[in-house]
Amino acid sequence: MSFTSTVKNEVSKIEINKLEKIAELSAIISNSATIDNDIKIVTENASVARRIYNLIKDLFQISCNITIRRINKSIYILQTKNKNILKSLGIYEKKILKTPQAYIIDDEETLRAYLRGLFLMTGSINDPKTARYHLEFLVDDKDYALFINKLLNKYNLNSKILKRNKYMIYVKEAEKISDFLRIINAYNAVMYFEDIRIYRDHKNMTNRLNNCEQANVDKIIDSATKQIKNIELIKKTVGINLLDKKEQMVAEYRLKYKDISLSELSDIISLETGKTITKSGLYHRLKKIDELANKIKKNDCFNNKKIV
Repeated sequence: MSFTSTVKNEVSKIEINKLEKIAELSAIISNSATIDNDIKIVTENASVARRIYNLIKDLFQISCNITIRRINKSIYILQTKNKNILKSLGIYEKKILKTPQAYIIDDEETLRAYLRGLFLMTGSINDPKTARYHLEFLVDDKDYALFINKLLNKYNLNSKILKRNKYMIYVKEAEKISDFLRIINAYNAVMYFEDIRIYRDHKNMTNRLNNCEQANVDKIIDSATKQIKNIELIKKTVGINLLDKKEQMVAEYRLKYKDISLSELSDIISLETGKTITKSGLYHRLKKIDELANKIKKNDCFNNKKIV
């Protein structure tokens, strides 16, 4: 079962009051019904089909005819002939309205219920365990897409609209998707989503730290390799005695301990010689060695053991 189906199954079982039922059913019919002499709603989710059946029965004391078609998967078709339903749901006034009248969603609870109905019929959400974070709603009408986008952004979800065959209203940020699940009261889904999100964030942080650590190791090795090459160049050409005593000592220790950082090297020198040398002091002496090596590279008078 997909994560989308799991969420829809959960919210289809939520107990709500009459006004919330009206708002939720208003969104459902606006986004899924074919309206002619009767109202026909099609869904692939059995829990959603039961939800719609019960909403209509509870609000209008009428029953829907349900037809189940099975091809590759089950399709549930609900039909009712009572068109007074549309007016009661705020989506009919001389003509069918795509956007509900304001009183349908005039408080926090009914707005949440409307968004829940919207999700039941047009929403989908990626499983955070197997895919990128993504929540979307597909609608046919541009003005309605703008309306839904405005509703979502009342909760600062940073939703955006993309035109494809239909209009997609989507949310990409993990925290915002989790917020939406809370809005529609899908609390089990929130717990699952947050567990996966925290795990993924921790894993990404670990990977970044590992990459950072590896980069530091690579930097240490590259720096040490350069220092060793410069010391060996000095020995081969003008001789190590051209360095002063402190620089000679540093050169000898760098050749002895080729793969360690400056901090580790300063600790070893301080311990073995009994004379404290800081990382900064060590860096300064190695810099002097590098400067001498650079001068050697720029001069050809090696035979005279002299640097101009």
